[in-house]
Amino acid sequence: MAAASAALALTACGPGGSDDGDHGDHGDREARYKRVIEDAHPRPANVIEAAGAPTDVVRAEDGSLLLTYNAGNVEDDEGPAATAWRIVGPDGHTVAEHAEHTDAEAAPAAFKGVRGGFVRVPPGEGVEGAYALDVRGKPHKVISTETPLRTRPGDVLLAELEPSLIYRPATRTVAPPAGVPDDAIRLDIDERGTAWSLDQPLTEDPNRVVWQHDGRVLGSTAVPKPYTGGILAARGGTVALSLTRGEGVRGLLLTTDGGEHWQTVLTGGIPWRDLKRGPESLVLEVLADGRLLVGEEGGRYWLADDHTNSAFHELKTPAQFTSMTVDGTTLYGIADATTATYDLVKGEGLWISRDGGREWRRYEQRE
Repeated sequence: MAAASAALALTACGPGGSDDGDHGDHGDREARYKRVIEDAHPRPANVIEAAGAPTDVVRAEDGSLLLTYNAGNVEDDEGPAATAWRIVGPDGHTVAEHAEHTDAEAAPAAFKGVRGGFVRVPPGEGVEGAYALDVRGKPHKVISTETPLRTRPGDVLLAELEPSLIYRPATRTVAPPAGVPDDAIRLDIDERGTAWSLDQPLTEDPNRVVWQHDGRVLGSTAVPKPYTGGILAARGGTVALSLTRGEGVRGLLLTTDGGEHWQTVLTGGIPWRDLKRGPESLVLEVLADGRLLVGEEGGRYWLADDHTNSAFHELKTPAQFTSMTVDGTTLYGIADATTATYDLVKGEGLWISRDGGREWRRYEQRE
């Protein structure tokens, strides 16, 4: 790990705006890229320059950001690769960064933002391999246990299924959540510690959304026929489940009052039949104010007009985002190539909107 003093600056871009950027000479960039992925001890700045855009961004409670980067082998899905992460403080300055040499087949490092910093998602199928980073980039050991824990407020879902894992910041513990039904195929945990699952019975009975707290089932609701459940997202009393039929997403089943009342949204301004990338490419996230973000990776995105989530409007983005995530009410969009490449795509990088997508600002590194 190394400290750095370079600042990240925000450059404004109105709705629909774009920036081609300076992609430089292809030959020079290709040579630099190859040197980075073959370097046994790559420098974080070199990995970040080669990658061009982060693969993910997560935010800690104090506003610090952790950005992860991956530069993989362009010619093949095997061979050398390099990964890096960088922590940026609330004031925009880089406070810590780290890089590693790896191979193209290895799963890139993934993190979740938590109170006090960040936690590494275990790379395998168990609890081992997790560690914590504080906002200064200092690593901390975590307690890994196979003993299930009853979910509490503040618990963070690390891995949805196979196995399900939660992280408890207060004790730096990674463990399976208690009480997850055997037939659960989706899971989310809200900030109140309520666990929401989509259960798929082995019988002809419909899928059900079940919610529980402290090991006690609070309620359930059936997924309306002829639909089956897809992606599940829960936060602040708003819970949404995508409804699939055949190979497509056709609407949402949602509640805005913690499960007291449910509604089915099949229109709302989203042209569901225009979503062509399949149910697994759907993006479904809940903002802190209860509004839903709906879209598909590499495609179009819609944001609810208010917390009732009955009407949506399409977002105008400054570049073709390959992914979009939410933290609080802030939107983070990433424009990147879909496969490893030496060159950059148009508008490549991280874009941020704090006003519901009306204006986007691009994160740029300044020395």
